[in-house]
Amino acid sequence: MLSDTLAAGLAHYEIGAKIRALRLQKKLGLAKLGEHTGLSPAMLSKIERGHLFPTLPTLLRIALVFGVGLETFFVEGGERPALAVVRRQDRLRLPDRPDAMSPSYFFESLDFPVTDRKMEAYLAEFPAGSAPSAPHRHDGAEMIYVVKGRLVVNVDGEDIEIEEGDAMYFDSSVPHSYGQHGRGTASAIVVVAP
Repeated sequence: MLSDTLAAGLAHYEIGAKIRALRLQKKLGLAKLGEHTGLSPAMLSKIERGHLFPTLPTLLRIALVFGVGLETFFVEGGERPALAVVRRQDRLRLPDRPDAMSPSYFFESLDFPVTDRKMEAYLAEFPAGSAPSAPHRHDGAEMIYVVKGRLVVNVDGEDIEIEEGDAMYFDSSVPHSYGQHGRGTASAIVVVAP
């Protein structure tokens, strides 16, 4: 049980409201956020409403889903970092679907420390023989640059093959999916802009 002083100090940061804003910005329901974080929708609801303050490990799980750093929940508006360096050893590798036995790809956020990003950048690795990802859509635009191997990107029903050194841009509000093509693993830089 938190003392009144600690509860008031934590309430000042409005952590729950910030989580709710991030969730709504990504158009995620509580159940979907729960799937990605391993937390129950009821717990997430209590956190969002300010009835429960998350532990730092719990808050970090939530932050990683949104590709933000912990400081997002603690900095005031004008204190955002203008520069961030993300070291290889500091990135967390996550599967495209948290419950997948054999993921279509793994991704690492390349810009998670930046609190007010104008884009989101990821390194994606597609294992050899992996199945294509499920079609999905989101607001904005997406750019993919293939670092290694070959991919088939399906955009609105059209398969487009791209290989090492190729880049493509598309409207990500239409259904799209990615899949490794040919032999060996493939890797790509994926940039998403609202």
